[in-house]
Amino acid sequence: MEKIFVLDTNVLLHNPDAINSFGDNKVILPIEVLEELDKFKKDPDEKGRNSRIVIRNLDRARQNGSLQNGIKLDNGGTLQIIISDYESLNGFSLKLTEIDNRLLATAYMLRKTNKCPVIFVSKDINARVKADSLGIISQDFEKQKVNIDELYKGWRIVEADTYPQTLDEGVKLDTQTPLCPNEFVMLGEKSRPGKYVITRFDKPTGKLYPLLKSSESTFGISPRNSQQEMAIELLLDPRVELISLVGQAGTGKTLMALAAGLYLVLEKKVYDRLLISRPIMPLGRDLGFLPGSKEEKLENWMEPIFDNLEYILTVYRKHSRSQLITVKDLLSSGIIQLEALTYMRGRSLPRQFIIIDEAQNLTPHEIKTVVTRTGTNAKMVITGDPYQIDNPYLDSDSNGLTYCVDRMKNENLFGHVLLSKSERGQLASIAAKLL
Repeated sequence: MEKIFVLDTNVLLHNPDAINSFGDNKVILPIEVLEELDKFKKDPDEKGRNSRIVIRNLDRARQNGSLQNGIKLDNGGTLQIIISDYESLNGFSLKLTEIDNRLLATAYMLRKTNKCPVIFVSKDINARVKADSLGIISQDFEKQKVNIDELYKGWRIVEADTYPQTLDEGVKLDTQTPLCPNEFVMLGEKSRPGKYVITRFDKPTGKLYPLLKSSESTFGISPRNSQQEMAIELLLDPRVELISLVGQAGTGKTLMALAAGLYLVLEKKVYDRLLISRPIMPLGRDLGFLPGSKEEKLENWMEPIFDNLEYILTVYRKHSRSQLITVKDLLSSGIIQLEALTYMRGRSLPRQFIIIDEAQNLTPHEIKTVVTRTGTNAKMVITGDPYQIDNPYLDSDSNGLTYCVDRMKNENLFGHVLLSKSERGQLASIAAKLL
């Protein structure tokens, strides 16, 4: 049976191709959606860009017929833009001065006049709850969602009766669930609970190999637990071009990424520059307009990065006899570059170690835009905590970070580690669990 999907504006702002995501069913856009898109089209951010894409696509669609009467989509579905007559609406108690309520009123009328199911699709939780109270089927836009509870961890524990005493030649392991490239396996013996040997899966040979134990610390920073050992292994391996580190506050994801970047840029000369970016999402009330150049504006949003850099350099100076290095020196020399995500579109970034911090605040489309900037002989690390999201249209299941992990996990040049143990301090660890 054909279904009718009524789309909220925020679905199109989240994914401009959402119209083509409902198979051979009917997609309805209330005229109010176009009015809202018109308000966003001049914005310089991702919502403005998506708004312009949708408007251009609708303009091209007009060549295939009348949007008022409905046109056929390439996937067999139908797209229609309707103007509702709210004066003839009976039994609808919500105030029609609100645009969200007029969208719901459209879905309400369609449900009254059609025998097939009518479904209201919105990224707005409150709008979905209101739809349900009106007897309208409602759902989130599910196309780019990943179940966070089933997210790939990047490592697993396997216990056997015995395992080989030496793993230098590699060992094959039969598992119920196939191993992903660069996945870590903590091998343990049932007779020795809690004792594990960390190995990494090499997809081309199909074998597990021990970690490359380096006697050097990573710019003064050494791993404090097994998951950090896994992260450092991936960060220092030039064959792995994209790495995602996911974990709560205090697990060390940003600290390790920065330490590895400095190590590979300054000491090993593998990359020419360390480029750092993060979404500009304020916690609490926005500070509003900030004076100064682009670099001066960005520095206000990069304080967490500077805190980590200061700590790394302090530790490094204690463990080496090299000349004093300051964050200011690294910035002025261009060894470290701060960049706004807005300015990364269209760029190609060769021979750079790129860190995208707080990536949970990016949409799946934004994460694609960022990752595709990676040039020849470059490495990108995306970090974040899917449970601390400041973007109002994203959640732990629909953000770009978890989407990237799920889609890239079977690629040889990708590696991922879920960090679960906080190393910041006892208070931070307890707060992350209880608050």
